[in-house]
Amino acid sequence: MLKINEIETESVKKLLFKFSIPSIIAMLANALYNICDKVFVGIGVGVLGISAISISYTVTLAIMGFSMLVGLGATSLVSIKLGEHNIEKCEIIVGNTFTLSFIVSIILMILGYSFLTPMLSIFGASGKVLEYAKIYTGILLIGTPFQILSYSMNNILKGQGKAKRAMLNFLISIILNVIFNPLFIFVFHLGIAGSALATILSTAIGTIFSTSPYFLKNALIKIRYKNLKLRKDIISSSLSIGVSGFVMQLSMSLITILFNKQCLHYGGNIAVAAYGIINSLIMLIYMPIYGINQGVQPIIGYNYGAKKYDRVRDSLKLSIIAASIISSIGFIIFQLFSKNIFILFGKNSSQLIAIGTPAMKIFSISTPIIGFIIIGLSYFQYIGKAGYSIVLSLLRQIVIIVPLIIILPRFIGINGIWVSTPITDFIVTVVMLILICPEIKRLNIKMTGTL
Repeated sequence: MLKINEIETESVKKLLFKFSIPSIIAMLANALYNICDKVFVGIGVGVLGISAISISYTVTLAIMGFSMLVGLGATSLVSIKLGEHNIEKCEIIVGNTFTLSFIVSIILMILGYSFLTPMLSIFGASGKVLEYAKIYTGILLIGTPFQILSYSMNNILKGQGKAKRAMLNFLISIILNVIFNPLFIFVFHLGIAGSALATILSTAIGTIFSTSPYFLKNALIKIRYKNLKLRKDIISSSLSIGVSGFVMQLSMSLITILFNKQCLHYGGNIAVAAYGIINSLIMLIYMPIYGINQGVQPIIGYNYGAKKYDRVRDSLKLSIIAASIISSIGFIIFQLFSKNIFILFGKNSSQLIAIGTPAMKIFSISTPIIGFIIIGLSYFQYIGKAGYSIVLSLLRQIVIIVPLIIILPRFIGINGIWVSTPITDFIVTVVMLILICPEIKRLNIKMTGTL
């Protein structure tokens, strides 16, 4: 097991590899599951089932956003406090996060069930798709406490440098999901309800594995009863850092709603299904980058707290390079094999292939720069400068892309929907460079001791 002080002494390259690989494996497994989920539903339910999941995905993104609000801020604080060797404060943060996870979950469940039908209708569901979406989302909401608690506790494990344990916890949930999904859909004939049940059951089991390390006698950080009572200073600090991830994820949820409605208007349910598939495919590239992002988080947070600014700078540069290589490989794959990929999802639907193939090629044009965007945006969050992350998130998820999605299709049809994402990414990259270059210069100045 990696000793915590090695985060400030061991080679940055070695640490990044050690922390990122488990996260990458876990994230890739999750992306592959999302693809398999749509394949299973596509075979067992049909294209309308895929459309329903695509619309319900908006709710999943929203729940994940609240998971990030609770978990990311806590993880950053724990990493920084570990760098300061303040274990007592770490335990207070973890205890408060445990309690907050349940409170937020209950509120979300109540709101979700209260407005389920009108909410899904606003998201673009109607007719048979609405029927499927209500079944799927209604079951998923039951698992909200498991999703938020599992995400928060697992993320904090990564913040402690326990990336392998966090990976195993996540993989257990994913593997069970892949097993349960075809079992419930094809053996028990539960249809789209079976897919949702598989998700919450596997997440519940994963939550047990994610929280159990905090109750072990030899745990570095423990969940203690006295720390479960919420403290205003802890919650405000945690949420202020986690809010950037929350804004980004909630914005993704809102953008997904807009994408679905525009796809429905310009291409019908087939276009909605195509967009859902593209999202899953893009995630196959995003997830390894998120793995690198999560792997570098404890290194940056710990060393920033320990004032090891040279290691912070090196970690940032290495993670951007690694993420950019992965995103470039994804770009090549999507450009060369988009048709072959869509045949897998709908070999009996020529319309799905006809719409999805060119859409994939256009949508993925900006993939090579995604690595830089994701790492750069999260960097500011990891060092406690959440304001920059929020601004960049809003630019990418709302300010630029929303007008493009609304305006461009009026002139160039459905292709206007697909091209809005790459245009947005290129603009955000320019803004990111303007913000991050001075930050690297400040790190260099701090390293010389002149600031």
